[in-house]
This record gives sequence, C-alpha cells and structure tokens, in this order.
Amino acid sequence: MTGPICRFAAQYAASGPARLHMPGHKGKGPLGCEALDITEIAGADDLSCPEGIIRDSEASASALFGSRRTFYSTGGSSQCLKAMVYLALLCRPAGTAPEILAGRNAHKSFLYACALLDVRPQWLMPDGHSPYCACPVTAPELESALDRRQRPPAAVFITSPDYLGGEADVAALAGVCQARGIPLLVDNAHGAYLRFLQPSRHPLDLGASLCCDSAHKTLPVLTGGAYLHLGQAAPPGAEALARQALDMFGSSSPSYLILQSLDACNEVLAGSWPRRLRETAARVEGLKARLASKGVPIRPGEPMKLVVDAAAGGALGGVLADRLRRRGVEPEYADEDFLVLMFSPDSEERDLERVEQALEGFAPGPARPALGLPPPGETVLTPRQALLSPWEFVPLDKAAGRICAAAAVACPPAVPIAVTGERFTPAALEAMARLGLREAAVVREP
Repeated sequence: MTGPICRFAAQYAASGPARLHMPGHKGKGPLGCEALDITEIAGADDLSCPEGIIRDSEASASALFGSRRTFYSTGGSSQCLKAMVYLALLCRPAGTAPEILAGRNAHKSFLYACALLDVRPQWLMPDGHSPYCACPVTAPELESALDRRQRPPAAVFITSPDYLGGEADVAALAGVCQARGIPLLVDNAHGAYLRFLQPSRHPLDLGASLCCDSAHKTLPVLTGGAYLHLGQAAPPGAEALARQALDMFGSSSPSYLILQSLDACNEVLAGSWPRRLRETAARVEGLKARLASKGVPIRPGEPMKLVVDAAAGGALGGVLADRLRRRGVEPEYADEDFLVLMFSPDSEERDLERVEQALEGFAPGPARPALGLPPPGETVLTPRQALLSPWEFVPLDKAAGRICAAAAVACPPAVPIAVTGERFTPAALEAMARLGLREAAVVREP
C-alpha cells in the first residue's frame, strides 16, 4: 500500500530502530503485526492534532467521500456519533433548545452521548407498527413533530441504514431540516459503501449535515476504524471544533494499526473496489430474487444486506441461523424474527452458494407479527441523572414501573428497548424477554 501512514510505518519497521518508546512489545510478538504497531514518534504525526501524514491521508478520504472534511476515528462510529452530538450542541443556532429530536432506534452510543453531555432526547416514532430495529420516519412525520414543538431542537438525528437494511429518505428529511435551519445528523454506521454505488446513496450526497461511518463494517478496514464526515450543510464552526469533539471521546493512544488500515483503504477505494462492489451487489440481488422465488421472505433494503423476514415466513431466525452454521456460514445477527447477512466485494461466490443451499427447501408457515418498537415509557429522569444514580440489576418480573438506569439492549443490534431515565413498561419488558434478556438495570430506590 502506498498511503502516507502505511509508508511511514513500513519504513520505520524496516529501519530496525531501537524502540525505546511505547508500546512495550518493541515491535516483536506472536501476532506478526507488532512491527507496524507504533505510537506518536517523530514523523508519525498525531491524530489529535495532525500536521503531516495523518492530515494528508484524511484529505484523501475527504476527496473520496466528497465531504467538506473527513476525520479518522479508531474508536468506531461510537466515538464519531458522540462527537456529532457535541458539535450539534456547541454550534446550535440561537433560539434552539439544547435537545435532539431522534429516531427511537438510535444506537446505545447516542444515549451515552446524551448522558455525558446532559442532553434530553426527544423521540421520533413512526406511524403504525415498526420492527424493533427500524424506525422509518417520513418527511411529513418529521415536519409534524417539529411543528408540535415550542422551540426547534439543536438537531435531528436518524439512523440510516438501520440494522435491518432499511434506508430512510435522507434527501427528503434533509430538505425539511434545511428549510428550518436545523442540522441533520445521520448514523450511517452500516452504509460507508453507499458512496461507491452509482448513483451514490451516501447520506452526504443526500444532504446530511454531519455523518458517521463505521468503515470496518462494510469497507476493508480493521475493526474500530471509522469516519466523521462534515457535509456541505455542516453547522458553522463545526470544522474548527471537530477534532476537539473527537478528542473528548477517544483514547489519547489511538491504534496506529487501525490508522494504517484507514489509510490503506483510500488506495483500495480509488482502485477497482467500486466496480467490484457493484458486481457483488448485482450478485446479491440475484441471490435475493432466487430465494424469494422459492418462498423465502426477503426484506427489502440496502443492496449488501440479505435480511430474511422469518416472522413473515412463520419461521424462527435463530433456527435459520443454525441451518446456515451447519453449512459453514456465520450470520451477522439473528433473533426470533429476522436473520441478517452482510456481504462485501471480498465475499466469494461460494459464500452465496452456501447461503442458497442452506435455505433450500424453506417451507413458509403462518405469518406472525415481528417484535415491534415499544412506545416510550414515562420520562422521570434525564439520561445523565439516571446513569449517574446508584443502580442495580433486578429480574425482569421485578422491573415493571422501575426507572431504567442503563440502556436495556441486546448487542447486537445495540438498539435500546427501554431508554435511560424512563419507567419500564410491560411492553418493554416483554420485548426484552423475547430477545433473551433476563435482568434489567434499574435506579436503586431509597
């Protein structure tokens, strides 16, 4: 690889220096990657204030994604998401409330950002039934929610794509936000690759103000590599404060291996990878069509996810996952209602064949409703108050009416069922039980 970070690390390792600096392995060890695992030595630059090779590599990523600025993170989208919330508060227009209007299927990192920054989230809920991981809010629903408020929020926050592959109409939602002078923040953790489709379906190209991508989820990047993107509609002042925002939530010792991975990805994305992506998307689309023709209920959504709607087919997602494992296929996620598989240009044709063979002979049964997104319970405390209160774990049958202390969530998909500071409702506790949870974190009573 020829990226500036990769070049520096390789040249340093090849020079055979006496490593009288961190890390303690001194470039040797059983993993084989230790020689490239360095820290902020002379010439290596510093992620918290880059002036050399990291700055140059980020500029390459920004050009590839068409952003105003792109910043690297070695703490995943969780770090970037918290930084987005911080920037939205710090740069909020006069007259707006220090609140964020968010889709209810937000990742638990959003809740922790709210607790750390003392933000009271306001929830967007879709009209009608929605599966637990989805929250398909439309532009008219967003307009209605904004009209009901006395003061506009600091920002609107949505997750797109969601864990089940559903994509929001980001362009329409961005239009609503831009007309009212409100930034749109998009958790695009599962959609970094959308930029490289034709046409692009990336939130930046659809009008998002700020956006975070988990590079490692869909691009050839090591786990933990992520991007914070500033769009053309980013709030004034965000560019100057973004590095500070990331610093607040990241380690002062970022992984140099992850940085090299992000750097190397630039060369990959500038090469044949986009073409291979489009070819793979076509193959996956063909697989979906063949499975659907055989009675397998495929949920529509983003092109590189194959989601079996087990509930619609009268099956159990966990049982289907076991069928795949017997064929040597490990799925991304399975619960009672859904089975989620993720593909990339590095998926082999044999991988698709195994999936098709494992689901051969699927026999649809009576459809049943999927677990829904429970409505919010009564808000008693702010996320910060609840998370910083003494708390304890209790069995689910003892949690009704108690105040949720920590995000009630299975991970994956890390979408809270009950939200920190709300009272547990019977519907929320039933949903937790269906997802295999046995205890709830509650604020300790006097």
